[in-house]
Amino acid sequence: MAALATLHCLTGCAIGEVLGMVIGTAAGLHNGATVVLSVALAFVFGYALTMRGVLRAGVGFRNALKVALAADTVSIAVMELLDNAVMVGVPGAMDAGLGDLLFWGALAGSLLVAFLLTTPVNKWLISRGRGHAVVHAYHH
Repeated sequence: MAALATLHCLTGCAIGEVLGMVIGTAAGLHNGATVVLSVALAFVFGYALTMRGVLRAGVGFRNALKVALAADTVSIAVMELLDNAVMVGVPGAMDAGLGDLLFWGALAGSLLVAFLLTTPVNKWLISRGRGHAVVHAYHH
């Protein structure tokens, strides 16, 4: 269950993370601005994916947002800390262009590291009725 919850979180995070890195790199933004953009978009897309399912279950927007915040905040935060640490830590990855294998390899590796190290966090949260466990009441 924790791996599935992490995979769900990774989907939203990866959409936002990749989009932010691509936009920041293509626009020539400073590395710090690119990371901030990536993190912001990861939270937006992560929450949006969770809210989509909760809204589909008939929950109002405000309550769906509360569920998404409760379910995903810790997971997204840990995932973003890890994947951005890898991107920043791989020499030259943040300065590589969109056509460089280094950029894409580091990005893919950063998401893999984030998945592997966030799964135990989600397992711990779920075992305490928190994190993704909050969303399970709305799954059909």
